[in-house]
Amino acid sequence: MTAPASPTAPAGPAAPPDPVRELRALHRAGRLAGDWPRVAPLLAGLTDHGDREPEAVRTDLVRAGRVLAALPAAEVLARHPDTPLVTVAVTGHSTLVQLTDPLVAELARHGLLSRVLSGDHGAYLRDLHDPGGELRRHRPDLTLCVLDAGAVFDELPEPWTGQDVEAGCARLLERLRAVTAAHAADAAGPLVLNTLPLPRTRLQQLVGQRERALLGAVWREFNARLLRLAAEHPTVAVVDLEPLIADGGPAADPRLALYTHAPYTEQLLAAYAREAVHVLRAHRGMTRKCLVLDLDDTLWAGILGDDGPEGITAAAGTLAGEPHAALQRTARQLASQGVLLAVSSKNDTAPVLGVLRDHPDMVLRERDFVRVHANWEPKDGNLRDIAAALGIGADALVFADDSPAERALVRARLPAAAVVPLGTEPALHVTRLLADGWFDTPRLTGDDLARTARYHEAAARTELERGSGSYEEYLRGLGVRVRIAPPGPHEGDRVAQLSLRTNQFNLTGERLGADRIAALAADPAALVLAVHVGDRFGDSGLAGAVLGRYADDGLHLDGFWLSCRVFARGVEQAVLATLLAHAADRGLPAVHARHRPTAKNARAAGFYPSLGFAETAGDPDGSLRFRHDLAELPPVPDHLTTEPCLGGDDDEPAGTTR
Repeated sequence: MTAPASPTAPAGPAAPPDPVRELRALHRAGRLAGDWPRVAPLLAGLTDHGDREPEAVRTDLVRAGRVLAALPAAEVLARHPDTPLVTVAVTGHSTLVQLTDPLVAELARHGLLSRVLSGDHGAYLRDLHDPGGELRRHRPDLTLCVLDAGAVFDELPEPWTGQDVEAGCARLLERLRAVTAAHAADAAGPLVLNTLPLPRTRLQQLVGQRERALLGAVWREFNARLLRLAAEHPTVAVVDLEPLIADGGPAADPRLALYTHAPYTEQLLAAYAREAVHVLRAHRGMTRKCLVLDLDDTLWAGILGDDGPEGITAAAGTLAGEPHAALQRTARQLASQGVLLAVSSKNDTAPVLGVLRDHPDMVLRERDFVRVHANWEPKDGNLRDIAAALGIGADALVFADDSPAERALVRARLPAAAVVPLGTEPALHVTRLLADGWFDTPRLTGDDLARTARYHEAAARTELERGSGSYEEYLRGLGVRVRIAPPGPHEGDRVAQLSLRTNQFNLTGERLGADRIAALAADPAALVLAVHVGDRFGDSGLAGAVLGRYADDGLHLDGFWLSCRVFARGVEQAVLATLLAHAADRGLPAVHARHRPTAKNARAAGFYPSLGFAETAGDPDGSLRFRHDLAELPPVPDHLTTEPCLGGDDDEPAGTTR
């Protein structure tokens, strides 16, 4: 018998909130659609536990996904029509019903409402080939083709030999090549394939150990060729299941595989769902740009303010320092590929800079960071300042901290920033940091590799501006150079990346893949231009792009992107003035342009009118159309130099407009 509680007994600690229970309660009460904006924060409550086992988090996400998958997307859109909806097509060789719940949950974590279309069992070739089929006619934002070893073995004679398997792998690879080619020709979103684990129950059916070794080699060669398909087609990604299996457990449960034809475990499908959503995020331009790190007990062991420089350590090879050295090495590896590093720490500035400059244990030095904010201000304010100084949005930040209170503060006050929960075990810091693929990008470009150096150059420009008597004097002192020319064969990926990552000066909100860039560049009626910008402090690289087409009524500008790195230097005005002069020289009747408002490009709404364009029409989606009659051309700003090379017979020679 339980004793009744004493009315005078002190209250115990409040039970921790259970986000899954709350989602279920909302669903039972019929409030889940109306309360959809709460879903992503609730799911963040599931994942923001640095000390929970990953398997427990994964299980809770699957439970949450089960609740969310029962909610019709139309009900959410009826109450929140601006919610981004993604259509995901799922097909494969076997039963994949267990994939839906983790997939829906992973998408919802990132604020994406999902509509999942499932193909027929084993009909993946038809699903992917038939343009009028149920899956392709919906033009999904993401297509998942989940294959397993049965795609090879189910077509072999019985009994089979190693030679039969090799021939089966070759047949499947050719089919997948045909599928990827068909997808690339009519892609609305990326197609995700996966490597195929070789089950031991297949391998051990060969009794000859030499034959087993040869079969293993054949299988790995097949997977290697499959992985290379991603290099051949920009709209194709291949998820390698081997690291997921090594990290998360068995690939298959033999009972489920035989009784239900489900080839993979729930754990593996949950891990796959997370990787697949990383692919979608990268192709939608949701790649993060800057990693903001805490210092005490994060980049080093110890508290600088309490222990002093001699009391902290990140010494490689030592018990206390090695985990922190590993995190610093990982951060530097990310930085080498274009991820900007910054610091937000509750410390005094001078001691922090002293450690970053002189402490012998540090892998990362002051020069590796584009911003160091060591102060006693709330960290959400520091993150805002970092984003403002870099000219990026809060949704480009990733914040990694071992303090639950600091993470909760940032999640509450700056929800656009991604938060990495570093726990009390520093050996898991690297695993936590890399778990969500925040910095994944479809392809690395040369611009990525130079990004940190370019932000340091930006700091030098800021110093010049502070020392100039006026903004005009500052611009004249910069010596800005603008080159406008068709992109080279090696620059298509960068133009595509620019369209994916640019939000503030993306005049139509359009995103382009590298394959489409290549197709447009080969079209004589199209105009694809890359804008290179440099000045006295360095080369800002390929920082802008223009997409246009020639028609009987003139030149139509269908897209214009400019990196925030080169804002407010007259570059966009110089590019448009050059294009107008180019059209006039060709005797074209007019130049037409369009601005389609998005959540982030409002600052560019007046760009075309500011250079003499007249508004001609509006579209139902809010787009405004403009026309310039070329009667009076705007000048190129006289503080910069242009080098146009627009193609055709009327290329202007390089020259200075000053």
